[in-house]
Amino acid sequence: MIPCNGILNNFRKNRNNQQTHYPISGMKIINFGSLNIDHVYKVEHFVRPGETIPSITYQQHCGGKGLNQSIALARAGANVYHYGKIGTEGNHLPGKLQESGVNIQFVSTVAGPTGHAIIQVSATGENAIIIEGGANQSMDSSDISTIFAHLSEGDWLLLQNEVNGIGEVLKAAEDHPCKVAFNPAPLTGDIASLPLDRVDLMIVNETEGSGLTGRKEADHIITELVESYPHIQIVLTMGAQGAVYADRTNRLKQAGFTVKPVDTTAAGDTFVGYFIAALSLGASEEEALAHACRAASICVTRAGAADSIPHRSEVAALLPSARA
Repeated sequence: MIPCNGILNNFRKNRNNQQTHYPISGMKIINFGSLNIDHVYKVEHFVRPGETIPSITYQQHCGGKGLNQSIALARAGANVYHYGKIGTEGNHLPGKLQESGVNIQFVSTVAGPTGHAIIQVSATGENAIIIEGGANQSMDSSDISTIFAHLSEGDWLLLQNEVNGIGEVLKAAEDHPCKVAFNPAPLTGDIASLPLDRVDLMIVNETEGSGLTGRKEADHIITELVESYPHIQIVLTMGAQGAVYADRTNRLKQAGFTVKPVDTTAAGDTFVGYFIAALSLGASEEEALAHACRAASICVTRAGAADSIPHRSEVAALLPSARA
């Protein structure tokens, strides 16, 4: 593994070439995740019940939490493989992954529509999203067998909640030595019933954390999560307020970075990708928090989802206190 100082050295070497997307090093990461087409509507305010409003602008982007997180992992320097499915109208999505350095050998095309999202972006940069699962909901037992056939001890398996079969994957993971990271988003009522004993790292935002614990305050959320899942490393993201890492013995806080938000759609996915990438490259949890928060702060200053995710050179350039 490369320590965080090594990561920063590689960041700086590429500072003048932001189109360099090849992995630095690190353990293999397989992201079992969604691939979506995002339909993005800029609006003055979110549509209310019974209301019809015009959009200010319309754009179409590559998206899905899985795709976004794979791109964030790759742009952070991780060795990432995406495992996902698309319909025929989504055949441009693998190319988007590949151009950022994601290995796409486990992306396949199936009958039916590609997953897609309807995204409202308000004048203040907040978002409201409707998801249609499409091909993301076509995973089966053969997919799960393939995943674990390609994971070794020390490798990472990353999961979100936009594909089917998460419970089966977590159950199968009990017989494999890889590390499992889970971002339970979007949060659904069955999350708490999943076999979470096999999860090593869980990353949630305040809304998801509140849904899992019934608590409202960040300190109470993180305490409740650690007490409920003492074997899991917990990260709570808090938007502009930064993020907290906690386990049974440690609690680390990273303050947010002050920026003017344009679009927060991919902020959480950027954080997840950068945090796990840093860990896979040998960084400490404290260093991973700093890199992930800095990357997310850059992301929100740009429109779009995948296109807003920064490259590792941009993140390193804005962390001058982290010296090699």
